[in-house]
Amino acid sequence: MPRRSGPRAIAVAAVAAALLAGCAAPGGDRPDPAGTSATPVSDPGCGAGPVVLRARFETGFPLAKALADEFTRQHPNVTWDVREEQYAVLTRNAPRLLADNPPDLVRLPQVSDLVGDGLLRDLDGYAAWFGWDDWPAAQLRPMRVAPGGRPRGAGPLYAMGFSTSVTGVFYNKDLAARIGFREPATLAEFDDALARAKDAGITPLASFNAGATAGLAFPLQGLMAAYGSPSAIDDWIFQVPGARIDTPANTEAARHLQRWLRAGYFDADLNATDYARMIDRFTSGRALFMLDGDWESAALDRRMPGRVGFFLVPPVRAGDPRSAMSGPPTFGVPAGAAHPDCAAYFLNWAVTDPVARETTVRVGGSLPLGPADAPLPPVEPGSVTAATLAAASQLVADGTGMDFIANATGAILAESWTPRLQELAAGELGPEELLARVQADYADQVDG
Repeated sequence: MPRRSGPRAIAVAAVAAALLAGCAAPGGDRPDPAGTSATPVSDPGCGAGPVVLRARFETGFPLAKALADEFTRQHPNVTWDVREEQYAVLTRNAPRLLADNPPDLVRLPQVSDLVGDGLLRDLDGYAAWFGWDDWPAAQLRPMRVAPGGRPRGAGPLYAMGFSTSVTGVFYNKDLAARIGFREPATLAEFDDALARAKDAGITPLASFNAGATAGLAFPLQGLMAAYGSPSAIDDWIFQVPGARIDTPANTEAARHLQRWLRAGYFDADLNATDYARMIDRFTSGRALFMLDGDWESAALDRRMPGRVGFFLVPPVRAGDPRSAMSGPPTFGVPAGAAHPDCAAYFLNWAVTDPVARETTVRVGGSLPLGPADAPLPPVEPGSVTAATLAAASQLVADGTGMDFIANATGAILAESWTPRLQELAAGELGPEELLARVQADYADQVDG
């Protein structure tokens, strides 16, 4: 089958999916086993015989499993052996997993060190075949890595995603009406709403900070977006030489978070609250706001239909463009994967098949990746999913999204952000020292 040029129309891709499943056999020209170069691929697919794809997905995020189940429904010869693990566990265990017992597909919060160690397959050959190179470049930028593993943001493609997620502020419309809340244009207006909620006896902010999850990284990065440049934060996350996290703008953001903590805007047991408990507090009406990601949109529409709104953390100055943590949750194909062609074929199917794209919106509440002209599945007007999709689309249009600060290195989440933010919440560490210690830990991990 010849490679088609130009953007892929969704309907054509769906037909091609059925054809490739029947006639393409794994094994044509593939990327080399070491994953270090992008040899042109030929007809990547899953063949006609039985295939078992082994995968590691992230606990608590049902989209990947839902897509895997739909893929099997459309391609009955492919079944899955899926194991789910927490984000921090995936990050910590990825090097050993990919070296000793590599699956075919794995959720990878951080890829730089894995690329440097030759543990991930270069996907450029698949990108050329499937036409991913025709997509808006910003969609794939976070998944490109320079030779040697750093910096990220340029170089070969080493991961793919299903969607562009966005983080921001969910709010309970019933509680909002009690304080006369309107979506704020500035950070000062948001602060005013937090204060009015506290005065009304409403917990202003549901959050989590227990375990190895660094939950306060969500509000902190939202405040970093309000005060500073998303590109400067991305430079730090992508390990661009000379980039730092302890900048004046980020220090102001950390001071602002400390003011929220001291004002009692979070629950008193913040450091003992895990993610599930945060969600329960918000959905049961015990908090007005929750800083979280659009992966909760679909569930919130089911549990609180019509009762949840969403906005991006507003800027310090009215009229400035809004920025936010936004990007694709990344999946990689290990260099030692048994079925790399089939795994890559699944990744392409997930962003081009109409049913897969609808699943991404319905289950994940997120904006699907794909060609610029790919139609967006319909959503219910007035739903929180509609609001998060609109926010993600605006960030893509403005180019003001940024990666997650916990993705800077493989160890930065568990070994630095988590303990430092817990110390900040407990009043044992100040904003300046928090960022200085994270920067020192980062330098040791990057240079070490």
